Amino acid sequence: MNCLNCSSSTTIQLSRKTSLGYPVFRCSSCRRTFNERTDTPFNHLQFPSDIVMLVVLWRLRYNRYKGYTACGIWPRCSWCAGLPLHMKQYGIGRHGPRYAHAPLITEQLRSRRRGKGGRSWYADETYIKVSGKWCYLYRAIDRNGNLVDSMLSEHRDMDLAGYPLGAFFAGAKEVVGYKPTRVTTDGHDSYPRAIRRVLGRKVVHRTSRYLNNRIEQDHRGIKQRYYPMRGFGNFDSASRFCQAFDEQRDYFRCRTRSKEKVPLPEQRRLFRQRFGVLQYLLMTS
Repeated sequence: MNCLNCSSSTTIQLSRKTSLGYPVFRCSSCRRTFNERTDTPFNHLQFPSDIVMLVVLWRLRYNRYKGYTACGIWPRCSWCAGLPLHMKQYGIGRHGPRYAHAPLITEQLRSRRRGKGGRSWYADETYIKVSGKWCYLYRAIDRNGNLVDSMLSEHRDMDLAGYPLGAFFAGAKEVVGYKPTRVTTDGHDSYPRAIRRVLGRKVVHRTSRYLNNRIEQDHRGIKQRYYPMRGFGNFDSASRFCQAFDEQRDYFRCRTRSKEKVPLPEQRRLFRQRFGVLQYLLMTS
């Protein structure tokens, strides 16, 4: 392992380990010691890295009163089989790791989605309460229901450039890797200007509340997870949660096209496979 301070390859693994069992290394050049978690977001945590990411993923995916099952199918509501019980198995209280490490999940899943979205987008906004104030959560999906991008904003539009809608479409174009050929919205006045200036005039803009019912129904995922929380106390935390929740929800989505029927055993298999891949990516990043 190269030195994290001077990048030298002349490092020696010492016989001792950290309290969590991570190997300790010493650099022969700068004489400094370090371990596997030095200069990482997990450096000062009292729990192992894999347990921290597991709890963060649980908090994103499940309500406090929902149990966790390895099959990935939403279990019955039961306090005895709820999330706090599973956290206690690892010695973590209910105020353990929350959403500070959620961007790690977001970055990994976003990089895997590049170039996989459709060319027909459905964009809309929904409302999220933060510190007693309603904020706007912009979301976009393709015609098969796959996530394009999501962004939380404190304002709907601020100037003639269509900000923050312009920032939302610019971020969506960067994540997917290309421009859409068609965008469907509900007809709000701020959408046409943002689409023309960011995506270009060649993009077909359809405005219909009925055609846009696809994204309206897709808002249910974040709404059902958000309602038991009764809002957020901090905008940055709310933004991290909303992006990470949408990313992991799309990642564990079994269907690749609309109205596709996936048998229950296949759903279990896909969930276990993707969960293992995600854990490996987070630990090796």
